[in-house]
Amino acid sequence: MLVLGIESSCDETAAAVVADGERICSSAVASQILMHEKYGGVVPELASREHLRAIEPVVEQALGQAHVTMHDVDAIAVTEGPGLVGSLLVGLVYGKALALALDKPLVGVNHLEGHIHAVMLENKMDRAADKSLAEARVPAVTLVVSGGHTTLFLVAPGAPGSNPPYPPFAYTQLGHSRDDAAGEAFDKVARLLALGYPGGPIIDKLSRFGNANAVDFGHIRMKGNPLDFSFSGVKTAVLYRVRGTELAAEAEERRAWRKTVERPSLDELRAHCSQATLDLVSGFQHAVVQDLVERTLAAAEEARVDNIFVSGGVACNSLLRQRFVEWCRGFQVFFPSPSLSTDNAAMIAAAGYYKLIAGERAGISLAPHASFPLGVKRA
Repeated sequence: MLVLGIESSCDETAAAVVADGERICSSAVASQILMHEKYGGVVPELASREHLRAIEPVVEQALGQAHVTMHDVDAIAVTEGPGLVGSLLVGLVYGKALALALDKPLVGVNHLEGHIHAVMLENKMDRAADKSLAEARVPAVTLVVSGGHTTLFLVAPGAPGSNPPYPPFAYTQLGHSRDDAAGEAFDKVARLLALGYPGGPIIDKLSRFGNANAVDFGHIRMKGNPLDFSFSGVKTAVLYRVRGTELAAEAEERRAWRKTVERPSLDELRAHCSQATLDLVSGFQHAVVQDLVERTLAAAEEARVDNIFVSGGVACNSLLRQRFVEWCRGFQVFFPSPSLSTDNAAMIAAAGYYKLIAGERAGISLAPHASFPLGVKRA
């Protein structure tokens, strides 16, 4: 079964063709980073306009890479939420129009479910080439961590039923961010320090030149559910360490300098950062990563599972990957490659495939949802 996936939940227009939920035939992504960089974050109205410009060329690119036509595609999977409503609407309307015109089955996919399937999709492709690799099996605890989401799920096999057989996967939300998502905190700190956008990759690279122990942010403590996250406090701690100090003046000088260069190199940016700034961002990253890993590990221990999946844009962070390997001994930890960690349509097509074989279909009333919970919350 060839599934065309369409993803437009935020600021990247993506399309992909995936075969049988386990082989990527093509994956095309049109990024809007340059558009939003000057604002230090995604501007929803601009994002939806860019999706309108990009959606048709991106779908055609994905079909061309897969060497198929639209008539060869068996079904269409499109992101229905969560995300920016204007952005989601572009992908949904385009997907529904294709399904109606070509009389193809259509299914809506939760963006978070797509990120979970990105792990299993790539693992299946890797194992097809090397059977000695460990299999990404469920049940597993999954951390989906990005600019818009920081959520822990228990992913389990679906309950057996009749025809169609059963939903292949069941999701239980174990914890979530009560305020800023981790990637959002990275972006806000980078904007405060005039480091550029997106903040996560920049802070990750600069942190290698800083001393994480020079600035102690302590442990993030939570009342209530111990598996919930909160990053507004550590973000505010950075603000207080900058406000009214030499670091604030340095940030303003850096902001003025960045207006004179289109895309500075890492070496150029580092040359405009004091050691105190490098230590600050290194300590900030360490605090965020430590919290992500510790709560995910606690969730896996509580759920008594052996497998941990980590996906989403922040899963590209080098320190996060390193700490999961170092601190989660006794567990199998699976990451997708960077191209499948960030928003893409292959993960939507893969998740859509399993919905399609379980008998799910969407109609013309399929609508976008800015907030779209996945599964059930832990009791």
